[in-house]
Amino acid sequence: MLFPTLEFGIFFFLLFPLYWITGKNAPLRKGLLILASYFFYGYWDIRFVPLLLLSSLINWLTGLGARRRGILIAGLAANLGLLFFFKYADFLIRSLNNGVLLLGGGPVLKPLGIVLPVGISFFTFQGISYIVDVYRGDTEKRRSFADILLYISFFPQLVAGPILRSDLFLPQIDRTPDPSSVDIGFALRKIFSGLFKKIVIANYLATLLVDPAFLRPGDYSSLTLLMAAYAYGVQIFCDFSAYSDIAIGIANLLGFHFPENFNKPYRSATLQEFWRRWHISLSSWLRDYLYIPLGGSRGGKTRTCRNLFLTMLLGGIWHGAGWNFVLWGIIHGTGLIGERLILDKRALKGLGLILGRLITFHVVTGAWIFFRASDFALAGEFFSGLASLRSGPTLLSPFTLVLILIGLAVHYVPEKWEKTGERAINRLSAPAAALASALCFIGLQILAPEGMAPFIYFQF
Repeated sequence: MLFPTLEFGIFFFLLFPLYWITGKNAPLRKGLLILASYFFYGYWDIRFVPLLLLSSLINWLTGLGARRRGILIAGLAANLGLLFFFKYADFLIRSLNNGVLLLGGGPVLKPLGIVLPVGISFFTFQGISYIVDVYRGDTEKRRSFADILLYISFFPQLVAGPILRSDLFLPQIDRTPDPSSVDIGFALRKIFSGLFKKIVIANYLATLLVDPAFLRPGDYSSLTLLMAAYAYGVQIFCDFSAYSDIAIGIANLLGFHFPENFNKPYRSATLQEFWRRWHISLSSWLRDYLYIPLGGSRGGKTRTCRNLFLTMLLGGIWHGAGWNFVLWGIIHGTGLIGERLILDKRALKGLGLILGRLITFHVVTGAWIFFRASDFALAGEFFSGLASLRSGPTLLSPFTLVLILIGLAVHYVPEKWEKTGERAINRLSAPAAALASALCFIGLQILAPEGMAPFIYFQF
């Protein structure tokens, strides 16, 4: 079930009043959200509903005894074992077979043909954070299985984040939801800005420029490939931040408050700043559950560089089972190490700040090419086409260029403008707000290209 669809609209239209009607009855309210979340997930592929249930059971049982190190290790092994099997088993089998072929042998193992469950990386990391936090004493263990069921499966962020911490989410399900805590202006701004980024910017850039350029880069001019690289940077930002924005807005309508997951990442002057602004929930997860346990910045420059490299390498592997994702992680890890060793942050003022933003944006954009290309050969063909400075057929149009500019310009919209828009919405009466929302949704459907591509991060 996709957010920007009629099916989801009907689903949420039915759920919303039922949720607020049952608001004062905690067991009924939680049960309703659990049923809705499992229906939402099962709508994709009902075969994976038992996997979601198993993940919740593992983390609930582990949490009951996670103050004991052995139980924590068993819980971590179970979580990572499920993730490894579904996400990486076939990748490792293919890599082994390819290595043997290079040595002159034949295939060793037959790929299992495993279908990747939607959102497995997200709900696995969420479960790990819960059991680790219980072990550390940062959150209280939950004896109620229903609480963990809801924490792992809550539908707005289930399949593509944000990755929620238990100490943020679980206290919210204990409180009786208060309608006065719902900020309608904020929620609708997040939802409709997200819908615009996904339906209009991301989808049109994908179909008109990015997909054909990355499918056959040898067919197009160097300028087309350069703009396709920029377009993919805008596309993936608009696509992924759109999901987070819609999730945050929908959760707010139900009385839940989620942290921001994107904060204008393409205005970053360093890679370190980029990772404080991009996919914030994953960046902070990697920092708190990987980088700091490895030693963080303690122990001198050598160990700090090692920890940065390993964190970004594993971050790349988290994104996908492919060597292109490994290289993407290596690029970011190497870049962060380089900044740590040579960058004088006092220079990031005036023209230095502008230069830092330009360099960071182009490093990130160049790394995105490996992220988007299906394999190294295609990425090599893409870079070769860029370097050749050749003329030839083009996919560029004024429309695609305007979409790229809009996708970059949103990084410089003042926050006070956003707050002004929210206040204007809040001044509307309920019927007027509902009518305006309906008209906006209809308008977006008119503007949308035919069909609706899944969100990019569903594959991770």
